[in-house]
Amino acid sequence: MDAKKNLRKSIMEKLLELKRPEYEDQSYQIAQQLFQSKEWLSANTVAITVSKPPEVDTFQIIRKGWEQDKRIVVPKCEPEARGLDFREVKRFSQLETVFYGLLEPIVAETASVGREEIDLVVVPGLAFSSSGYRLGFGGGYYDRFLYNYQGMTVSLAFTEQLVAEVPVENHDIPVQKIIHSKGVLTIGD
Repeated sequence: MDAKKNLRKSIMEKLLELKRPEYEDQSYQIAQQLFQSKEWLSANTVAITVSKPPEVDTFQIIRKGWEQDKRIVVPKCEPEARGLDFREVKRFSQLETVFYGLLEPIVAETASVGREEIDLVVVPGLAFSSSGYRLGFGGGYYDRFLYNYQGMTVSLAFTEQLVAEVPVENHDIPVQKIIHSKGVLTIGD
């Protein structure tokens, strides 16, 4: 458990050193690569979290999704069940700030979308290995969600988040692709 904690701390320190212009530049490069990916182009319904720095900026990705008439679904955490309820968001004003400063859908203003309706999940994380495994933020929410998920998965990462390996447990599920500012890692190629 300490290995995960130490890795989280070291990656977070690196990310906090990113200057705003570098953060914006890398976020933009990553978004452009995502928009050209077959996963994005073929997806009608995209599940994505609303970022908060120092995560890769997803606001521009969500806006682009709306412009392209994609259905954007954002997770509402269910702490008791440690699950995710993805809900369709059509504008940013349908979000509210919850614990840890996260933006989540307002339940009264959004509709729940089943996992079988989601074509692409943009899976968040702090650190990523070339084998597609990720170190999340410690809740295990995404691993639980992805367990029965049949669609496509990608993660977005700053180069500072790419590491040789992350501690892997038997319930961890790798993503199919990692998009970073300098390229794309397709897992299993």
